[in-house]
Amino acid sequence: MARSSLTLAALATAAVAGLDVVSTTPISTGLTGRFDSALLTARGGEQLIIRVPTSQEAETEQSGDLVALRALTTGSRGRLPFRAPEFRGQAPVGQTRGHVYDFIPGAPASLESLDHSVELAESFGLAIAAVHSLPTSVITDAGLPVFSASESVRAATSVKDRAASTGRVPVDLLTRWSLALDDSALWQFQPAVIHGSLGPESFLISGERVTGILDWSNLKVGDPASDLYWLSSVTREESATRVFSGYNVGRAGPVDRQLRKRARLYAELEIAKWLVHGSDLRDAAIVDDAVGMLNGLASTAQADLVNPLSSDTGRVLAVDEVEAMLSQTPRREPVNARDHANAARISDDD
Repeated sequence: MARSSLTLAALATAAVAGLDVVSTTPISTGLTGRFDSALLTARGGEQLIIRVPTSQEAETEQSGDLVALRALTTGSRGRLPFRAPEFRGQAPVGQTRGHVYDFIPGAPASLESLDHSVELAESFGLAIAAVHSLPTSVITDAGLPVFSASESVRAATSVKDRAASTGRVPVDLLTRWSLALDDSALWQFQPAVIHGSLGPESFLISGERVTGILDWSNLKVGDPASDLYWLSSVTREESATRVFSGYNVGRAGPVDRQLRKRARLYAELEIAKWLVHGSDLRDAAIVDDAVGMLNGLASTAQADLVNPLSSDTGRVLAVDEVEAMLSQTPRREPVNARDHANAARISDDD
């Protein structure tokens, strides 16, 4: 059951010494979101946000968010052209804890926001570039994860292999992904500080600029392209190009000329992850959804031969070669009615 505004206000008062809340505005409830949250207005006009996780997954995310936000020192925050949330206090509630942060003005962004203006699209790129330009000591000093270029390609290869093991990925896509993953030139990048969970919903915007970025729980050192894959979903190609343009202007160091291709690869592998997720759950609806998207992607890729993912297409594997490769990969048994029932039970438990 969702917690009332009065409960959240009392919890915030316990979390932040001297806080005098005069009004609260609910933001979400446990019925529609992963957090019970509210905007708090304190006497004197200061505004804060309180969030209480409604699931174990949300609690884990909030704990990771707190660690990351504490890693962003005053000096590193001063390098950013936007605000990241600042933790103000916490208080126990039931089996979890409520966290209080300062409020960052701005409206939640969407993919359509990128079409609003050239300036706003470029502001997205500048904001992402500022994160990637932070010194990696921000991460290492906090003991947060660090992934090398070789570890990044191994992780991507693992996703491709797991998807291939389902036997549901079009051969042309496996060829396309394998060529990209085997292309050493594509993976010659300098790992950087990355947000790790970026999507349009991570941004707060006002007018022509990004005012804040939220959800820092996956902060790490890794492949900068993994923070940009979501741009492949932008309807207008020129909007995505403007984001990359702003990114290249704001990014410290040499331009990564393979950045956009790796971002595209990560976007395609997100569908592969969805297929693996459905296969692991033996959820036919998820599997069918993923297969439909993969078939559509395969058709698009075939029609766009001038834009391969790899920097050098190399020798294209013949169909019988790819089929031979797939025959060496164990496939899952067909899903039966009992498996469907178990998947439904798991979903209900979640």
